[in-house]
Amino acid sequence: MPVAWPDAVDEVIAGDAAAGVAYLTPAKGVVITPMSPLGVRDRERGTVTVSTSLGLWKKIARLRANPAAAIAYHAREHGYADRPDFVLVQGRAKVQPQPDREWLESITPHWERFLGPRTTGLTARLMRVYYWERVGIEIEIERVLWWRDGDCAGEPEVLGAPLPGPAAPQKPPKNGTGPREDCDKLISAAGRLPHTLLGWSGGDELPLLVTARATGSGPKGVSLAVANDLVPQGGRRAGLTSHAFERAMIGQEQRIHTGWLQRDGEALTYAPHTKAGARLPPSKLLFNVGAGIATRAGMRGARKAGVA
Repeated sequence: MPVAWPDAVDEVIAGDAAAGVAYLTPAKGVVITPMSPLGVRDRERGTVTVSTSLGLWKKIARLRANPAAAIAYHAREHGYADRPDFVLVQGRAKVQPQPDREWLESITPHWERFLGPRTTGLTARLMRVYYWERVGIEIEIERVLWWRDGDCAGEPEVLGAPLPGPAAPQKPPKNGTGPREDCDKLISAAGRLPHTLLGWSGGDELPLLVTARATGSGPKGVSLAVANDLVPQGGRRAGLTSHAFERAMIGQEQRIHTGWLQRDGEALTYAPHTKAGARLPPSKLLFNVGAGIATRAGMRGARKAGVA
């Protein structure tokens, strides 16, 4: 039976301009990518859908290999919801096998509501691949976690499948669990950017995401604070993402990490192992040029990998 959610949750899902989309790595770590979900959902079927460029082929390949996915609706700027709630949907993803122009045309009202009209000027040809070489990722929801505040304080209301028990600790990586990236830079970004999400694989191997704050650092990594008791004891691979965005996503910054999360009692430490991301100025011309060039470069990688 499809998971049903109330109007208050639907307001958030329908209205957020940006959300954190999470998927698992082959080693059961988590990657959290900020995306514009466009409010596409089907309450009768219990699904939400986002679209992604084929140029971002690693995300597509990993979701096809392991469909476990989650979306955290956590940011109210430049959207249409004004509630403070944090809504996390978890489920299994189905990725379209190839771009469907008819479907992409059908979501144009959603696209233009959040991202504005598609470019028709000098950069239209460059942006064609960005607009139309895209596939839908439909998530069949198994569970919704609903907090009434953006800090994820306390226990969430659970809609759908009950929460499983805490996930067991994972085996440490061969190269050790310590930091491999600059912790001070991570702390600086987390303090400067308004949204930081922490994610790990839950007891049912679905990504589990909460709001986090960086509070300091030491030789083992960055000290984190979360407002609930969902993070299990022990160590595990995890993702940490900080981001900010402007209206229509014209102007944004993302800092995306994977690494090792350790909880010992009340102490929570994150050691960053990889980093990715970008900073884009609030210029539509520069965004169009950058998005067009990056998508074309990504498409070459997607063809080599057999994704496109």
